[in-house]
Amino acid sequence: MDDLADALARRLAERSATVGVIGLGYVGLPLALAAVRAGFPVTGFDINPDRVARINAGEPVISHLDTAAMRAALATGRFRASTDMDGLGRCDAVLICVPTPLTPQREPDLSYIRATAADIARTLRPGQLVVLESTTWPGTTEEVLKPILEARGLTSGREIFLAFSPEREDPGNRTHTLATVPKVVGGDGSLARDLADALYGAIVARTVPVSSTATAEAVKLTENIFRAVNIALVNELKVVYDAMGIDVWEVIEAAASKPFGYMPFWPGPGLGGHCIPIDPFYLTWKAREFDVATRFIELAGEVNRGMPRYVVERLALALDRQRGRPLGGARILIVGVAYKRDLDDMRESPALKLIALLEERGAVIAYHDPLVPEIPPSRAHPGLTGRRSVALTAEALQACDAALVVTDHEGVDYALIAAEAPLVVDTRNALARHGLAGGHIVKA
Repeated sequence: MDDLADALARRLAERSATVGVIGLGYVGLPLALAAVRAGFPVTGFDINPDRVARINAGEPVISHLDTAAMRAALATGRFRASTDMDGLGRCDAVLICVPTPLTPQREPDLSYIRATAADIARTLRPGQLVVLESTTWPGTTEEVLKPILEARGLTSGREIFLAFSPEREDPGNRTHTLATVPKVVGGDGSLARDLADALYGAIVARTVPVSSTATAEAVKLTENIFRAVNIALVNELKVVYDAMGIDVWEVIEAAASKPFGYMPFWPGPGLGGHCIPIDPFYLTWKAREFDVATRFIELAGEVNRGMPRYVVERLALALDRQRGRPLGGARILIVGVAYKRDLDDMRESPALKLIALLEERGAVIAYHDPLVPEIPPSRAHPGLTGRRSVALTAEALQACDAALVVTDHEGVDYALIAAEAPLVVDTRNALARHGLAGGHIVKA
């Protein structure tokens, strides 16, 4: 190991290396706090001054994140948040946790990675380790990040060290936390890999070194494509079995009793979150460069993207059959708008698409979500920004033509919904899980 790498390795081993985390969202903030718990001094960087101020004041910024843990990190004196990207030059290791969305044409948008790389490059110095955690196509670290950093005249593998380690954050999962989930690490050369491995080895229970940054990038895509394809399968089975009068949720639950060769995935109203609706298309885009078709992945995306329209049609049919009225002008109360149970996370939530589709058909929409009092801004549905949750009361349920369960938060009174709503369309099997049934409850 050369002198620069050896010096950084010593600081990592002593926990004296300063860690910088760029992007204090659902991935970056938990990572920063984990690094503090491991003994490192940490600076978190974010372009949102309000978020930075709230973090430094110890105020909640993410609903499922333990605010007490954030306050404990601040109390050590080894953690603070900042908007000043010039402070990156004082960090020994810089971890990039920024969004990687899709363009409206469903192509990779690496603008956040490029802008962050430019911020790092301005103060880049010899001996720094830079690790990308954001999900992206295989080759991004080598082809996009590396040239921007090396434009400063420093060479990766000799004067600076570059690695990729995909985030595996599962918001709200209390069983598999950041510290207990193995961390895949790939480097631009063995020195970078070993340094990144040493850093993460101090933070998580186990690391999984791989041969290159591209391999590590492919690992993350493979994990999420696996989920997307299997969710598409059960979504398609839902449509097929519904036509046959068979309950897909009962089928999956029974199939899950098989102790080998099967694992359950559950259907829903559409994909949400930052990973599953987006990540597969990073690979399909890159595969075109090699003249390789990704038909299976693209078909899964087509099935999953079609689920909101399927739910709308099921709702329209139920209204016609049970209420004798069209969807146009119907008052629909959507129950739950977050993309995932018991979170306030609205990223890529199918509820937003459902609201847009229903309003296009002339329905009058209100929503109730105990964790989302107001719909935040989104790139795809800016017109929904600022809409506020209504109280879930007997009067609100009686006044609607149908309640549409989109997100199955545990804190919702499903018995009240079953008792007071004239029609319930349940996309999550939530009422059945609570032992509630009736002719006015329809699954979709």
